[in-house]
Amino acid sequence: MSRAPARPLLIAQTAAFTGLIVLGSWIAIPFAPVPFTLQTLFVLLSGAVMRRFAVIPTGLYLLMGLFAIPVFHSGTAGLGILLGPTGGYIAGFIPGALICGLLYERAGPAPRVLGIVLGTGVIYLCGIAWLIYSTGIPPGLALLVGALPFIPGDAIKGYAVWLVAGRLERTGFSGKEGG
Repeated sequence: MSRAPARPLLIAQTAAFTGLIVLGSWIAIPFAPVPFTLQTLFVLLSGAVMRRFAVIPTGLYLLMGLFAIPVFHSGTAGLGILLGPTGGYIAGFIPGALICGLLYERAGPAPRVLGIVLGTGVIYLCGIAWLIYSTGIPPGLALLVGALPFIPGDAIKGYAVWLVAGRLERTGFSGKEGG
């Protein structure tokens, strides 16, 4: 089981990753029905750095948007966004970050790469399931428009998470020097 990082580090990481997730949401390329953003990069990076505690900034992000603070893609906010076609992806950030974080608690590259892949997969799963439910489109079409176009970009973002998390770990930002 992972020990909680020191409170000041946990607060700093929470603030940093909440802000980065918001920033990532503002970097959006319109794509119907789901825009391409950098949110998942920072959601997964929070898991890689904060481990299981990454649920804090991702949960805060979701709450901020729910309370009409314009933090969702392209400055949107509110319950309407969560109930719309992108809501499942946003809700999937919390379990995606948790899964990535739990696997990052294990030493070695294999579980950590698996954490990035499974974290991304859970975000896709939540997103596609909600896309089907909220729009009524068939599962095949939901997969075609809600996941397949994003896989190349998410593979690049996953590799970036791997590189940046390793660098942050070596510098001590994660509070887990050397492993």
